[in-house]
Amino acid sequence: MFQGASALTLDAKGRMTIPARHRDALLLQCEGRVTLTRHPHGCLLLFPRPTWESHRNDISKWPMAARAWQRIFLGNACDVEMDGAGRILVAPELRSAVELVRDVMMMGMGTHFELWDPSRLAASEAQAMANGMPDVLSDFSF
Repeated sequence: MFQGASALTLDAKGRMTIPARHRDALLLQCEGRVTLTRHPHGCLLLFPRPTWESHRNDISKWPMAARAWQRIFLGNACDVEMDGAGRILVAPELRSAVELVRDVMMMGMGTHFELWDPSRLAASEAQAMANGMPDVLSDFSF
């Protein structure tokens, strides 16, 4: 289970270093092979390759009515591998699509990660707070 937030920086070539606490798990789980794709909320998704392959199989079975959504997820998917320094290259097209320039927030979301521009993440979280708790969480408590 991946959880927690990490503030990262893209280098001049568009590479980011996976935090050590997640790097070892990704090396064990998928030998450092991951897949990046777009999410319509304005972030990138980073999946260990086996997890992505399961999602990819499900997405490819969606009906024609969902073709535009297949394009978002499958058409933007990019397979990458961690290098010896624990870095991955974020393709320029993906960086541009979600406005990643230098600073990145990497959010552990259980089976995968989200990569956000920090200001976009803050705006998304502020909007979620302003909208209030969704009904589906009405019985949730700590």
